[in-house]
Amino acid sequence: MTIATGDNLPGGTVLEMTAEGPATVDLAAKFKGRKVVLFGLPGAYTGVCSTAHVPSFIRTMPQFKEKGVDEVICVSVNDPFVMGAWGKDTGANEAGITMMGDADAGFIKALGLDFTAPPAGLINRSKRFALYAEDGVVKVLEVEESPGECTISAGESLVEKI
Repeated sequence: MTIATGDNLPGGTVLEMTAEGPATVDLAAKFKGRKVVLFGLPGAYTGVCSTAHVPSFIRTMPQFKEKGVDEVICVSVNDPFVMGAWGKDTGANEAGITMMGDADAGFIKALGLDFTAPPAGLINRSKRFALYAEDGVVKVLEVEESPGECTISAGESLVEKI
C-alpha cells in the first residue's frame, strides 16, 4: 500500500555517512516531534536527480527554514558512501540537506514508493517524490507520474504547499 496524506510515516532504518563512517539512523526517532521534508529519487548521480531535483531543494532551503522545517532529507536506494559523495558533489551537504542511503530499499518499499525499470538498469528504486510531515504524520505528499519528471516533487512546488 502506498503512503498517503494523513498516514504515519513507517519506522525503519537507513544509513547516513558521517565523519566516522556510515551511521544507522532510526527514522521513527528522526521524525518524532519534528517538522521534516523528505524527498526521494531514483538514484544518486542520475540525470534529473542531479540536474533538477536536488538543486530545487538547495534553492529552497531558506524558504523551508522560514516555514519552521527542522530538517530536509534526501533518500535514495544507494549506499551511504555514494550518498555522502553525492551530497558533497552537488552542494547538498553545504546547503544543509541530509543525504541518506536506503541501500536495500526497505524504507522506500515500506512507503510503497518503489519501482523497477530493468531496461534502464533501475531495480528496486524510489519513485520521485517529496513530502512534508509533522511529528511523523504526512501533511503533504507529491509523487511524480514518471521518474524522469521533476515538477510537483520539486522544492519550489513543495514549499508552496506547506
